Amino acid sequence: MTIDSNPDALLPLTTVAFEILLALADGERHGYDIMVSIEERTGGQLSPNPGTLYRAVARLSKEGLLESTDRRTATGERRRFFRLSPLGARVAKAEARRLADQVRAARARRLLRPAGDA
Repeated sequence: MTIDSNPDALLPLTTVAFEILLALADGERHGYDIMVSIEERTGGQLSPNPGTLYRAVARLSKEGLLESTDRRTATGERRRFFRLSPLGARVAKAEARRLADQVRAARARRLLRPAGDA
């Protein structure tokens, strides 16, 4: 079975890698925009430095999870924009399912309250 047909072969993802895929789930973004999206989504609890972010983006691109294009922004700046590849979307979904299973197990063991409980 190839990785293309089995996204589970790339799991588990690092926290930063999964956050990058989450940031790109709604569409393409350039690197700085990915970083801001992660910071906003996590309320500042995760704030990857540029080196960490770009190394992770490079690795995800090499693994075929991201695709990129170079183009100019509305202000004329050249930027590289990233988006999920079809494989990247499948891996992001598989990782979300894996994490959801862990949360269900934690709730079953009363480590977390059921969703909706205060």
